[in-house]
Amino acid sequence: MRGKIESQQELVTIIALESFVPQEHPLRPIKKQLDQVLKLLSPTFEQMYDQEGRPSIPPERLLKAKVLIALYTIRSERLFCEMLQYNLLFRWFLDLEMSQGSWAASTFSKNQERLLKHHVATSFFTAVVELAKQEGWASQEHFTVDGTLIDAWASLESFTRKDAPPTPPDDPGNPTVNFHGERRSNATHACTTDPQARLYRKGPGREAKLCYQGHVLMENRHGLAVDGCLTLANGYGERAAALEMVGPRATTHRVTLAADKAYDSRDFVGALRLLQVTPHVAQNTSNRASAIDGRTTRHVGYEVSQQKRKRIEEIFGWLKTIGLMRQTRHRGRRRVGWMFVFSLAVYNLVRIRNLAEQAA
Repeated sequence: MRGKIESQQELVTIIALESFVPQEHPLRPIKKQLDQVLKLLSPTFEQMYDQEGRPSIPPERLLKAKVLIALYTIRSERLFCEMLQYNLLFRWFLDLEMSQGSWAASTFSKNQERLLKHHVATSFFTAVVELAKQEGWASQEHFTVDGTLIDAWASLESFTRKDAPPTPPDDPGNPTVNFHGERRSNATHACTTDPQARLYRKGPGREAKLCYQGHVLMENRHGLAVDGCLTLANGYGERAAALEMVGPRATTHRVTLAADKAYDSRDFVGALRLLQVTPHVAQNTSNRASAIDGRTTRHVGYEVSQQKRKRIEEIFGWLKTIGLMRQTRHRGRRRVGWMFVFSLAVYNLVRIRNLAEQAA
C-alpha cells in the first residue's frame, strides 16, 4: 500500500535535546571540558558587562559558538547563524532551547571588540592549558617552537606605493591594476586593505604573499600547545617570539627547546643559553658551521627532541585545514592574533579529548 504524506503537526510533546545526541558523540567530552573552562572565566565575564541595561547573549554561548565554527570549519558567522536555526546538535552544545530563535550575524561583530579589550582569547587559552596540566598531560621541561605563515585577507593588487597619490579606479568594483615589472617591498609599499599585513617570501624561488606569522610553543610529551602569538611577517619574528615564549618557563628549572634549522643562528642559541635553556635546534650545515656543537648533540635527549619536534606540524596542519587559519578572515594584527590564539585553544580541547579516550 502506498504511503501518504501527512501534513506536519505542531510539536506538542516536550523532548529534551539531550536525547538527540548519541552518548558516544565526540562533542560530549569537549562540551564537558569547555563548561569547566568557561566556569573559571566567569569573573572575567562579569567585568565585561554593566550591571544595568538589557541582557545580552551570554559570552559563554558566543565562545561556544566560535568553538563550533572552528571544529566544523564553518566559513562565516552568518552561515553559522543560519545553521543554528535548524541544527539540533548545535543547539544542544550551546544550551539553547528550541523556542529560542537564532542570532543575528552582527552579534559576533558587535561583541568582538569587547572580547578583544578584555583579552578573552588569552584567558581562554590559559585556562585550557591549566586543565591539561591538572590531568598531567603537559610537560614542564621539554618544548618545541616553530612558526607558520597565515595569509592575510588581502590581495596583491591592494599592495601599492606609499608615496603615490591615489588615482580614481577605472572600475570601482574591479579596478585594473598592473604591477608587472615594478619592484615592490614593505619599505616603499603598503597594503590598503590590511595595512599591517606584510609582503613575505618563505624561501628562494617561492612567491611573495601578504601574510602574518603565527608562532606556537609545544610541549613534547603529548603535543599540546602551551603558548602562541602572532607577529608581523619578517625574517626575525620567529626567533624573537621563541625567546619571548620560552623565557618565563626557564625561571625555576632548566628546560630544553627543540626547533628546525631556521633557528640555528649563533645569536639565538647564545640567547637561549643565557636564559638557561638547552638549545635542541636542528643543525644547519649548508655552506656554514652550525651553532650547535657536540656539547648538545652527544646527549640522547637531543635525538629524542629531534623526533618529537615534528609533531608541531600536526598543530599547524589542524589550524589550516580545520581551524580556518590558512587564510584569515579578519584584518589587523590584533584581530588575527585573537583568532590564532583562540584556535590553538580549540585544538588543545580536541587533543585533550583524544588523550582522555586513550587513557580510558
